Amino acid sequence: MRWLARLICLVCAAPALACEDPICEVPPDSLDFTRLIDFQTFPSGYGVGRALSGVVGGKGVRFGERFLGQLLEIDTGHDHLVGRPLPPLTLLAGEDGSNLGTISLWGDNVLKGHGPRGFPDAGAVGEGSIAALFDRDQPALALDIRGGEGGTVTLVFFDRTGAPIHSLRKQVDRDTGTLTLLRRGALPDIAGFTVENADPEGLGIDNLRFEFHELMGARRLPDRTQRG
Repeated sequence: MRWLARLICLVCAAPALACEDPICEVPPDSLDFTRLIDFQTFPSGYGVGRALSGVVGGKGVRFGERFLGQLLEIDTGHDHLVGRPLPPLTLLAGEDGSNLGTISLWGDNVLKGHGPRGFPDAGAVGEGSIAALFDRDQPALALDIRGGEGGTVTLVFFDRTGAPIHSLRKQVDRDTGTLTLLRRGALPDIAGFTVENADPEGLGIDNLRFEFHELMGARRLPDRTQRG
């Protein structure tokens, strides 16, 4: 019942945050979340960082390379996902060396995909795709984009059947920062999303926030005990 009440609160406030797209970018300080995955507990390192094998998890969300049913194109030197996922939405890991990895940047761990060159080639770090699957469907989320040298990042959002909800493409640089994203009408049907990029230096994600709590101003995330 608390979840329903919070959702009603968000719907009532939607006119101030509304836009025409199925999923819209809203001000970073407009939403509050109770779950934070900051990757600090994941093994990591400096330089090219660490490679991760298989599907990896945080509390309430897991990460892989792509979803079952998607094909991987690598002709551009970056991972590019094509095709619609099969139902139900299911994570797949990449092969060892071209799956996921973490890297430590100024004391923070960042999740990156490893591209076609394969780990530990420095040219692979950040050039692979990332897929995230939530345990429970979400009406909103936020994440930090780390890195970027004037290329682009593309996020595609899916429901639990694998049907695409929306695709968001943005130009990125080191000042891109946080993306705070809200489903139109606060509909809680975002089961997962993918991240891929076409950036010369590649990029990663950090500080994934989800499980909508309330509009900001009432209470913020109290601590980092929910970290993944």
